[in-house]
Amino acid sequence: MQISISPRRPETAGKTVAALAAARGADPVDHVCDHLIADAGATRVLITSISEDDIRAIVRSPTALVGSDGNCVATYGVVSQGLPHPRFYGTFPRVIARYVNDERLIPLERAIYKMTGGPARALKLIDRGRLKEGFRADVTLFDPGDFRDQATYADPHRYPTGARTSVLVNGTLVVENAAHTGATPGMVLRRMSDGGGQMTEVRHRNYPTSDL
Repeated sequence: MQISISPRRPETAGKTVAALAAARGADPVDHVCDHLIADAGATRVLITSISEDDIRAIVRSPTALVGSDGNCVATYGVVSQGLPHPRFYGTFPRVIARYVNDERLIPLERAIYKMTGGPARALKLIDRGRLKEGFRADVTLFDPGDFRDQATYADPHRYPTGARTSVLVNGTLVVENAAHTGATPGMVLRRMSDGGGQMTEVRHRNYPTSDL
């Protein structure tokens, strides 16, 4: 277990609980409790708990989808603090570079579906996830041969390769040639209360774009 982000104790980022406890001569459980109290419960950690063989099996599965629970990150400002999990920057390029291009586990088309149409359908996003008339124009343009994750546990704040990568959100250009344009056309999606299970949009000024 490694400290990822600790707003009130930033000097601990990148260090394991075992190492920090040993340096204090404290019991690891006692140290965790003391750390959480000092950090007002805001500490985030990294835990290694899955094997590469398991990941390959999951990637191959036709029912498995690709997503990330990573929040908004950047190499500047408040969202650049600490050492977040490298998946925050590298989830989607990792699948394309390693499991599509390098290991040939799945074709590119299936990988793209696992990241777009599949999750949109699973989440009941009725007008997103596909290139279709009447749908939201959420589009990523990238070179499959130059789209590789570079984030690591030791150096996670690194964008993937791809100098020509561009992104449109709701039809607005948000990333052009791998540089943010400053536009923030993203929308908060909330579940409707009528029991239908579909998602409705709530406009929110300056809401950052999401992983999906």
